[in-house]
Amino acid sequence: MKILLSGIKGFMGKEVVKLCNAGVRDGVIAAGVDINADGTEGVPCVKTFAEAPVDVDCIIDFSHFSLTEDLLKFAVKNHLPLVLATTGQTQEQKEAIRQASKEIPLFFAANYSLGVALLIELAKKTAQTFPDADIEIVETHHNRKVDAPSGTALAIFEAIKQVRHRAVSKLGRSGVSKRTPDEIGIHAIRMANIAGIHEVIVGTANQTITLKHEAHSRALFAEGALAAAEFLIKKSPGLYQMNDLIEI
Repeated sequence: MKILLSGIKGFMGKEVVKLCNAGVRDGVIAAGVDINADGTEGVPCVKTFAEAPVDVDCIIDFSHFSLTEDLLKFAVKNHLPLVLATTGQTQEQKEAIRQASKEIPLFFAANYSLGVALLIELAKKTAQTFPDADIEIVETHHNRKVDAPSGTALAIFEAIKQVRHRAVSKLGRSGVSKRTPDEIGIHAIRMANIAGIHEVIVGTANQTITLKHEAHSRALFAEGALAAAEFLIKKSPGLYQMNDLIEI
């Protein structure tokens, strides 16, 4: 699988290179695109998509959302599958992504962790299996993370809401207030250097099920992007997400 890696000089780009060098998913970095290209990348590397080679099987992008329009034009023009692993796009850019997916296979997700994708699907299935259970979501991250709750915790809630339409989120818990049957508690912990832990606790009067995912390093996102690329090159045009990789 020959890959054109956009953002090859960045942290995540380097993680993709490491995994490909280790033979993960049979990925081979054929070339790179990076505004900071300086000839030390170990593969042919250019600064703009206008100069990029097209003899590849897929593009993986870990660059910056400001390059989304140029990237989409390049991918569509050359009929190349695109794994878009950059976040922060505007609504206009997201609409451009949807339009491009009518022309090419396009994978777009906010979180490329296969484990998180599996956790979300398992949480949804568990909530559906135990419709009257109490559910709490607990996420833990390093003390430098500024937003709370995490986007992943909110994604878990939204997935559960697909099978529990009356569910409402309750961020934290304090004071005197009785738990209502429809509420799902979401709690954030910030401490030390924890990369990311997400737990979903589902409890009935007779049993408790705890689903947990723990991230050990950000390399898991590179691993997920390679899995998405392998999946995408076999697909027809369309917009694909992480749950398309998970079958329960």
